[in-house]
Parts: sequence; C-alpha cells; structure tokens
Amino acid sequence: MSASVVLVHGAWHGAWCFDRVLPLLSARGIDAIAVDLPGHGDDRGPTTDLHGDAARVSDAVDRVRGAVVLLGHSYGGAVITEAGVHPSVRHLAYLAAFPVDRDESCVDAAAGEPGTERIDHTGRPNLAHAFVHHDDGTTTLTREGARACLYNDCDDDTFAWAADRLDPQPMENLGQSPRRIAWRDRPSTYVICADDDAVHPDLQRILARRCGNVREWPTGHSPFASRPALVADLLVELALAP
Repeated sequence: MSASVVLVHGAWHGAWCFDRVLPLLSARGIDAIAVDLPGHGDDRGPTTDLHGDAARVSDAVDRVRGAVVLLGHSYGGAVITEAGVHPSVRHLAYLAAFPVDRDESCVDAAAGEPGTERIDHTGRPNLAHAFVHHDDGTTTLTREGARACLYNDCDDDTFAWAADRLDPQPMENLGQSPRRIAWRDRPSTYVICADDDAVHPDLQRILARRCGNVREWPTGHSPFASRPALVADLLVELALAP
C-alpha cells in the first residue's frame, strides 16, 4: 500500500503553494494534503513559533491513515525535522530545505560544517535585502526581492499568482532550533535546487550530507511552482517505495 504525502510550506507561504502538485499526485493515486502553518494561507488565526508549527504538522499527520511521506520546503525543513518523529512518518523529503540539528537554526544552519566558510555569495541576490521588518516581529518581502530570490525561474503569471498570496513571517521561527531531530533515524531525501537564489545551492549541498539520498534539480527555490511535475514524480516514487 502506498504512503500518503503531507506537504509543508516554507516561510511567507501557505498550503496554496502546492496547488500545482496536489492534482498530479491525485491523478496517480497518491493521497496527499498540504498543511497551512498557523497564521498562513487560509488560516487566519495567530502565528506560532517553530514548535507550534511542528505541532500543527503532527496534528495533520495524526489525521492521515497509514504511513506518511513528509515533505518540507525551505523553512518547512526545520518544521518537519521536529514533526517528523511522528510514528507514521516513513520518509522525510527536504526541498531546498533546512534539516537543522539540535542547537542550530535556519539562520545559522551548518555554520560549523566544513566548506561553509568558502561559499561564494558574490553576484547572487541576497534575500535579507528583500526583508521589510514590522513592529510585531514579522517580515514581509519586497515584490522585487521575492521575484529575484524565490521565483527567479518562474514566468510572470506564476510569480503574480504567488506574490499576491505571500504572508508576513515571524522571524523568531527562523532562529529557533527543533526539539527533536527526525532525520537522524528516519530515511530521508534532500533535493538541491541548483539555481536557487534564496538558499545558496552550496549550502544545500552541505546540508544534504545529513540525508540518506540526494537529488539535484536545475531549478530555482520554488519548483512546486516552476516544475510541479518534478516534485510530484519524486513524491510518487517515495510514496510507492516499500
């Protein structure tokens, strides 16, 4: 019996970002849901910290029957690192994401790993330059920054579809460490996005060492929008694996 798929979005996004992936999974007989983290997407309640986000994902997995493939995109990788210890989770998939360790966060991920100090950011956009900081501790992104960093390989219509839905993101979450580390004892796959201008591909390659399997795609940071079939193909493969 195939596993179900649970999809977890990254910072500023919502479950909507997987709208192009879900029908492709359904067409191939894979049950899948995308989760809105608190305060994002269609959830108009308050936001929470990293641990509250992980609790939301754990609750979603509770409602799924049988085994689960759990995918996290970007910041969502930190979320599934904590939530992925759920007994139903069979495989973790990190999409340009942060399989952070204990006492490590998205902000300082892999800071002590060999090679991190040699990553060359010359000539690449800097996502931090797109931040618009707000008094409540959240950030939004400038439209130009979101285009350059998150959706650099997407057409204009795709970017407009996404940009109009981006939510404020609590910055506290990006500096928090998970309480549990699922990738240490669960099978995992890391997808490196080689043309990513949000999370440097060389940092992704370092983080990918923590996972059992590694793929590399010629995409920007958001292949769920630019190349949804790639994402769906991977998830079908993982869901059908014994």
